[in-house]
Amino acid sequence: MTLYQPEPVEISTRMRPGEWTEASLEELVASYRTRIMDMGASLADVVTDIERNDDGSVKVAVSWAKPADNGTEEDATGDSSMNTPG
Repeated sequence: MTLYQPEPVEISTRMRPGEWTEASLEELVASYRTRIMDMGASLADVVTDIERNDDGSVKVAVSWAKPADNGTEEDATGDSSMNTPG
């Protein structure tokens, strides 16, 4: 049984000066976005943050901030047998 987990998902890395080019950075970001969407995120839910530092290094983070689940455990499992007597 798998219950919905609303924790955000993030793929990130830091690269030193000389370890990246604009072209390789674009490819990396595209691959991270694809991986996040393969996990179930919609394009609108994917957030990309690129931080360029004065020393030429770069930090890349692509994340999926999952919305809170407003359903019940029964909705997630499809099983009403998990109800506890009250």
